[in-house]
Amino acid sequence: MNITFYGHACFGIEVNGIHIIVDPFITGNPKASHIDIASLEADYILVTHAHQDHVLDVEEIAKRTGAIIISNYEIVNHFLDKDVKGHHLNHGGTFSCKEFSAKYVNAIHTSSFADGSYGGQPGGFILTANNNSIYIAGDTAVSFDMKLIPLFATLTAAILPIGDTFTMGVEEAIIASDFIECNKIIGCHFNTFPPIEINIDDAKQQFKLKSKELILLEIGSSIEL
Repeated sequence: MNITFYGHACFGIEVNGIHIIVDPFITGNPKASHIDIASLEADYILVTHAHQDHVLDVEEIAKRTGAIIISNYEIVNHFLDKDVKGHHLNHGGTFSCKEFSAKYVNAIHTSSFADGSYGGQPGGFILTANNNSIYIAGDTAVSFDMKLIPLFATLTAAILPIGDTFTMGVEEAIIASDFIECNKIIGCHFNTFPPIEINIDDAKQQFKLKSKELILLEIGSSIEL
């Protein structure tokens, strides 16, 4: 499983020859201006919730690549109206194909499109392939629901937001890592805009003091799991 960071909360995941993009927000992110969105491959697009900084490039990528959008009922319907393909999920539901599975789990956040229309309830995903599972939390606060995740999967790594203000911050992410029983954390949703700026060295040190690893990828860089 190869994971590439495209900035903010957007990741590309390649597994078993399949390309998955999570929460594509690239053209609106000045820190990701060096990423050529037209070159990105996608068979599936996972969308955690409807906020603009998670869905901005969904339609363009889906129309160009023919990718299937996987998300909650309201988000998928929104994009089906734009003549792209989608697969509906709701909390507790799982999309499965021969290459991977993606289970939609709870998140504590809000969800609306840029025009104010309802984006359904936010969520995260447990993505499993080749005996590896990663938890993609989406935008969320820490919650006791996270304690259910180890009952579904033994996590290889987890992608957690750490920027505070709109999501949990570093201290809460450490608590979340305890709840999900995973000590390898890939951080996201930080340093894109001033309200979510953090001290990177301090964040890594806080995780290290708890015998955990915080991985903060440069935009465009990858990690193999």
